[in-house]
Amino acid sequence: MKPQKNIAQIIADAGKRHGVRRIFGVPGGGSSLDIIQAFAALDVPFVLAHTEAGAGMMAAADAEASGRLAIVVTTQGPGTASVANAIAQASLDRAPVLLITDGWTSKQAQTDSHQVFDQRALLSPLVKAHSRLEGDDVEAELERLIALAHTAPWGPVYIELTGENARRTLDVPTTTDFTSLPHQVVPPVAQRDEIAAAKAMIEAARRPVVVAGLETRCSEAAPALRTFVERLECPVFTTYKAKGVVSDHDDHAVGLFTGGALERECIDSADLIVLCGLDPVELIGRPWAYGAPVLDIGPVEHRPHYVAPRATVRGPLAAALSALADVDRAPGWEPGEIVRHKERMRSRLAYTGHGAGLTPEQVVKIAYERAEDLDARVTVDAGAHMFSAMAFWRARRGSDVLISNGLASMAFALPAGIAASLASPGRQVIAFTGDGGLLMCIGELATAARVGAKLCIVVFNDSTLSLIQIKQQGRGMARDGIDWPRQDFAAIARGFGLQAWSASTPEAYEAALARAWETQGPVLIDVHVDPSGYLEQSKALRG
Repeated sequence: MKPQKNIAQIIADAGKRHGVRRIFGVPGGGSSLDIIQAFAALDVPFVLAHTEAGAGMMAAADAEASGRLAIVVTTQGPGTASVANAIAQASLDRAPVLLITDGWTSKQAQTDSHQVFDQRALLSPLVKAHSRLEGDDVEAELERLIALAHTAPWGPVYIELTGENARRTLDVPTTTDFTSLPHQVVPPVAQRDEIAAAKAMIEAARRPVVVAGLETRCSEAAPALRTFVERLECPVFTTYKAKGVVSDHDDHAVGLFTGGALERECIDSADLIVLCGLDPVELIGRPWAYGAPVLDIGPVEHRPHYVAPRATVRGPLAAALSALADVDRAPGWEPGEIVRHKERMRSRLAYTGHGAGLTPEQVVKIAYERAEDLDARVTVDAGAHMFSAMAFWRARRGSDVLISNGLASMAFALPAGIAASLASPGRQVIAFTGDGGLLMCIGELATAARVGAKLCIVVFNDSTLSLIQIKQQGRGMARDGIDWPRQDFAAIARGFGLQAWSASTPEAYEAALARAWETQGPVLIDVHVDPSGYLEQSKALRG
């Protein structure tokens, strides 16, 4: 007699096989309970969050931090609606996330209306594929979904699983040849004529510049990128998502590329722009401002795009970069010129506030200096504080800094910090969050305390939506609808069981950081910051 397993167990087997180390979610009373039980039987724990959106952010961050599939589980109805923002985050930041929600049977759909809506229609713009796993070849269907999640551009996939179907049993073979099942679709190997044309462009250029995007974060592409940049002896910019793929300490690393004004002087002096794994979702939505010809290297073509490249190389990124590193060209960048561009960019972003409290630049620089020996990983929330966090924190490796960029959602840094801590328990994690973003997900402080995350939450507390204030100021509008009374986040955090301190001077902040590094569990530092310099900093960055 062949062994049997139910659908929930088959899903758990597939997740374990693909390296899933924990699942996240908020359970309901249907299939989510079966999923949690099936994973627990394989020693894969369930991380209970306090919102479905927070659970989804944790899963997306876990996928980015580990480079592997991550899973989030919710109930139907309100649970599915709540997780949608996090699935949009996974979609636009290209994270391989498997969402599993409860669903309704066809019989229930004919009689029930309570909590019922078309979940597939809600999520279809955000996911790469949907399945109810109602066929008999469930293993092959799961492999197909997981392969799609890991096919460029990476992104989430969705299983709508009824409780009835989760408990349905199927015969399973004692051994399965998974090589015969659908796997990641590998882009075709770059054609010889593409490589030849790209080499000709690179060899003809005296002053190329490289812009590296999120597709360079994979373990194979990052070292090939570094070799490529060293061979070209040229400046390299990274997007927010690619920060660290070339260490910020590297002599060739100039800074961040957002599509704004800050990088323009260096880019304008180049005679070739080489895009490496750049996904246009990473840029801020400005017209392409550069006149130099563009060579676009990446696994897939992205449409729409801000620029029409003169040449492209399509195929596995690591192989393409390795082939193109073997070029014969005379370097045109003068000794010391790249370093001068780097220093100029950092000086232009210097924060010139005139109010009370620490400047955002101080908050980030002091944390970096005090954590330099800790191999810390950082998560960053959306908001004006991210300008300083991304510019002045120096990353050594890809995924050392996690940020919501394609969606640019608030309420990311705290749940992402929890997931990053669980993914790398030996490392200190710092979550840089604005007060507005923290208020949106503050219940996840309880999650951080419960799982014992090695997490230091640094709150930029200025009692306003500073990024929106910048936009009001830029349009000459009166200040309205963006302020609230200052919150005592240290007191709130203590109520959730965290150690916490407030700081309004550099000395108090440094003392709090020293105590934070000595604490095993999560801590929070409520930093009173001066928001008066954000407008000028934004102008320097974005124009």
